Amino acid sequence: MIRRGVIRGGQAVVLVTLGALVVGQLLGQPILLGFVETGSMEPTIDTGDGFVAIPSELTDDPEPGDVIVFEATNIQGGGLTTHRVVEETSQGYVTRGDANPFTDQDSGEPHVRDAQLVAEGWQVNGEVVTVPLLGTTVMTAGETIERVGTRLGVSESGDASALALPILGLSIVLYAVETVRERRSPSLESGGIGDGRGTGDGWIDPRLLAVGFALLIVLAAAAAMIVPAGTQSYDVISAEFESDRPLVIERGTTDEVPYSIANGGIVPTRSYVESGDENVRLEPERATVGPRGETTVAVSITAPDETGHYPTYVTEYRYLYVLPAPVIDALYECHPWLPFATIVSLLGGGTYLLSRRLLGPGDVRSKRAAVRSRCTGARSFVRRLY
Repeated sequence: MIRRGVIRGGQAVVLVTLGALVVGQLLGQPILLGFVETGSMEPTIDTGDGFVAIPSELTDDPEPGDVIVFEATNIQGGGLTTHRVVEETSQGYVTRGDANPFTDQDSGEPHVRDAQLVAEGWQVNGEVVTVPLLGTTVMTAGETIERVGTRLGVSESGDASALALPILGLSIVLYAVETVRERRSPSLESGGIGDGRGTGDGWIDPRLLAVGFALLIVLAAAAAMIVPAGTQSYDVISAEFESDRPLVIERGTTDEVPYSIANGGIVPTRSYVESGDENVRLEPERATVGPRGETTVAVSITAPDETGHYPTYVTEYRYLYVLPAPVIDALYECHPWLPFATIVSLLGGGTYLLSRRLLGPGDVRSKRAAVRSRCTGARSFVRRLY
């Protein structure tokens, strides 16, 4: 029984790990695990290797020597970058890939601000905990699914079709799992599921697994909505003359600066940008960003008539585009945190119910009957998902 319990526990860890990888890739937010696609961090992290990623919301402020994941502005055209912090200044963090001779800031990348931080690599005794070839495996699987989706006519454009690819990949996995489970059902019955012998004693309670998957989805969804958003500050100087320096604006005149909204996942997002400053105008105030997409909001700032330093703030609220836009708009008008709570509740509750449906009941006595019925029900669900 102990051995079976250990095996089942290991299987649960593997399932949660795989789930974390899939969810992290879908939402563009590393959850538990991340990986690098280039050799800029060699020999610490080789190309295609994975590493344990802790969301920045759960860690302290990074220090020199820490490996961080951040939203780069210029590196490789922008996007998630994994580099090491080499210095902390009043302007932000100075970063560099271990294999690079120069810092990112020497190459034109702005100093990394706290708002750009996404995750931190877990280190033990100063060494980053890595998983060899994890990224290579994930990228190969993703390319395979994309090729299958292309052959089946799956489009990546549009709000509805943007979810077609992950749904297709999920349905393929579920169908394979249910086929294997159906073929094994006689052996499960003969193993004494109902009488407390055999595999029944070593089985991890499906309710606990369902709760684990639900918490994973909730954590991933929350991180994908909270970490990339937040407040952006602009240090505006109202001057008596025109200047080429950014945010140095002649008094009484208006200057425009871009605010970039990037979506690193393949689930569309909907963002709302607002400012409480009467001297700031935003266009547009609401923006939808597709998979792996980016858009820009124009921030028009009018310098006050009196010269001086005027800090200005712009706040972004970001939500996963899993509800119709009018619904998200209505919830946002009530309170900015209401769409967040609704989306997290729906995703967490839906994941729990789906997991319970696929994994079956938690009590041993009802498993014999569940084995006969759950495969048919789950496979029917997968067919409808297709």
